Amino acid sequence: MARTGGVRGAAGAAVADDDASYAGSGDAFAQLSGVADAVLYEGYLLYPYRRSSTKNRVRWQFGVLLPRNWAEAEGPVTPGISGSADSWYQQTECLLRVQRPGAVVQVRVRYLQMQHKQVQKTGADGRCHPVESLRTDDGTAHLTFDEAVPHEVRFEWPLEDLLRGECVATAGAPPGEEAQPLPGGAGRVVRRREEVRARTTAAAEPVADGLCRLRVRTENTGHAPDAGAARGDALRQALLAAHTLLGGEGVEFVSPTDPPAGLQESVRECRNAFTFPVLGGEPQETGPIGRVVLSSPIILPDRPQVAPESPGDLHDAAEIDEILTLRTMLLTDEEKAEARATDPRAARILDRVDTMPDEVFARLHGAIRSLTPVAPAAPEVPAERPAWWQEGADEGLSPTTDTVFVDGVPVRGGSRVRLRPRVRGADAQDMFLAGRSARVAALFHDVDGSVHLAVTVDDDPAAELHGWYGRFHYFRPDEVEPLAHADAPAPADPVHPPRPQSPRPRRPAGGPEEGRLDGRP
Repeated sequence: MARTGGVRGAAGAAVADDDASYAGSGDAFAQLSGVADAVLYEGYLLYPYRRSSTKNRVRWQFGVLLPRNWAEAEGPVTPGISGSADSWYQQTECLLRVQRPGAVVQVRVRYLQMQHKQVQKTGADGRCHPVESLRTDDGTAHLTFDEAVPHEVRFEWPLEDLLRGECVATAGAPPGEEAQPLPGGAGRVVRRREEVRARTTAAAEPVADGLCRLRVRTENTGHAPDAGAARGDALRQALLAAHTLLGGEGVEFVSPTDPPAGLQESVRECRNAFTFPVLGGEPQETGPIGRVVLSSPIILPDRPQVAPESPGDLHDAAEIDEILTLRTMLLTDEEKAEARATDPRAARILDRVDTMPDEVFARLHGAIRSLTPVAPAAPEVPAERPAWWQEGADEGLSPTTDTVFVDGVPVRGGSRVRLRPRVRGADAQDMFLAGRSARVAALFHDVDGSVHLAVTVDDDPAAELHGWYGRFHYFRPDEVEPLAHADAPAPADPVHPPRPQSPRPRRPAGGPEEGRLDGRP
């Protein structure tokens, strides 16, 4: 194995094409290829896939690692748990179990390198001059645009080396330039890439017998010529959509989001910056232990999957394939021509949509993954009480005064609680609030008979304003812990909350403010 920075390690060549090669079907990394590629190209080019679209003029929003002098030109970056903010580094920490002696850790760092596509027109002097667009005699349009080239850099280190000290390897990408002549001598298309300088460091420390904490950190080591340059210029030296895959031989990984009870404290001590590690694996795999980890700049659940019904990437995983496909079908011929001229990946999307068989499109409408047992039937509603869809069904309900018992403690408007969102199935935004104290503003019943507590977070500077407008966080009674009376100041009047001191919009004439609980003006 090659020696890197005085410590034994091996780094494979960067993969610089659209298809990162994975070892045979038994390779655990292959299970992550679909999701990892979705992360790599998330937001790369958004519907309607045209250069002229405003949303495609502000790109590269996730996992962007820029030169440090540019990223910190106005002060140090503030670490976060995901990579929606620009930074100059990413750090992943997670726990791994050692299964046998001679264990090996494998690391794959993946990212995009910006590539500027410049269209040039042949002038009267026979020389090529840059232009924004050019239509050749065959009717094909060519547009100047920023593309990207995928890279994957692979490292492998014996675990015993990582336990002895930090291992270092380069993870950058070289500069490059290619020229493609256009038909009839009309001009050419020149694609240029600037050098991306980066390094990856890895180290491990023992936590308990057979248990280690692994740390992998990737940094942009380049230097921006002008720390005050526009972001678009700095991106040419950046790692875009950077993320990390972790695996190995003789090791297995502990879930960072749902660890076993005995390891929760050790997992909480892991420090992740600008990335969010989760277990990878097949859908049928369960449990808090896995063979691989995907450390992504986008928040994902353990063992994320690409829906098998999806025929290809649309670069917008937050959208629904069916909706995007329908919208793409409705583009005019002129819009489709511009999209094809914008980027080859956009052209492939259009080709796929235009030729999609009916049976493939029908599968996009929806699927049932699993069926859960039917809950016991709710008690029959007394005859004197109207059903929920009938007039008068809300009579007798008072969101600000109704009470629900949590661990034997009555909770109502004005009560203070500690937020404990459930581990499985909780919304990502709710997970951010775990352990925070909050005040209950109201109690709501839904049509299925469930109860939801509307709360405002105590240390939210806008809590008072949210309470006035009726914008709350919602939790089930089993997701909160009542705070003792001694821990809580005197509750505010939930029926007549104080007006905020900040200005607020004028309410519509002749009606109560939208979002108010009591309809008071």
